[in-house]
Amino acid sequence: MSFVATELADQPESWTRAAALADGLAAQLPAPGERTAVVGCGTSFFMARAYAALREGAGLGETDAYPASEFPAGRSYDRIVALTRSGTTSEVLRLLADVRGSTRTTAVTADPRTPIRTAADDLVVLDFADERSVVQTRFATTALTLLRAHLGLHTEAAVADARTALAEPLPAGIVDSTQFTFLGRGWTVGLAEEGALKMREAALAWTEAYPAMEYRHGPISVTTAGTATWMIGPPPDGLAEQVAATGGLWVAGALDPLAELVRIQRLALALADRRGLDPDRPRHLTRSVILPAGPGR
Repeated sequence: MSFVATELADQPESWTRAAALADGLAAQLPAPGERTAVVGCGTSFFMARAYAALREGAGLGETDAYPASEFPAGRSYDRIVALTRSGTTSEVLRLLADVRGSTRTTAVTADPRTPIRTAADDLVVLDFADERSVVQTRFATTALTLLRAHLGLHTEAAVADARTALAEPLPAGIVDSTQFTFLGRGWTVGLAEEGALKMREAALAWTEAYPAMEYRHGPISVTTAGTATWMIGPPPDGLAEQVAATGGLWVAGALDPLAELVRIQRLALALADRRGLDPDRPRHLTRSVILPAGPGR
């Protein structure tokens, strides 16, 4: 069994452990009303987007998400939260160094034995969710579960749905599709983008992701027989029927949105297996992106 498959399978247990930590980490995470920026790279950026939408939508304070390399240097925040599984990602470490002493920073990581240990003011460690794989699954969803729980938005129903996502068959006929589109609304747009990334990394699949209503403004034109459109969360009225009219496969996400992401991770592994690919050795990727020192962002 691949590292990815092993780490994907124990996500429900990791989510339960993370949720139990939330109350004890309140001092290290954004307080209600704090103007907050959340940063990350790749998968961590998509989790940052999801959390930012959840926090602001809950009325707990203005919250923005950025790739660490694109943080607007002139913008003021009360706190910056950095998501970094490895604790070694160059763009995150550079940003934290740039803002040191001017903005309070929190790093959420799986490995505190890395430079992130001293780079941030506060450190949240989810070492039980660390991964050997290059293609992230467990750490990303566990970090977002912790943040959802801190917002009071996590329930045990999400864990139960994750177990369902691991056990139930994938949608009929989906592994025969040649193109995949993932859609979200609000906080699930970040999950849709992450689902598409997993499909590219593990299975070299042609995938796209959009806010659900934006999909109707052009991208639906490539949907046809042999393509699949997967909605994470409730769809806009009429969209399922419009996709069905194209001849494409419509997948309605009935589980908790984070559990739907687990189903998509399983699809990526199934497609990789069908194509004879090793998901533990994704093309051109490494577990952490470490760049040589240079003239900044």
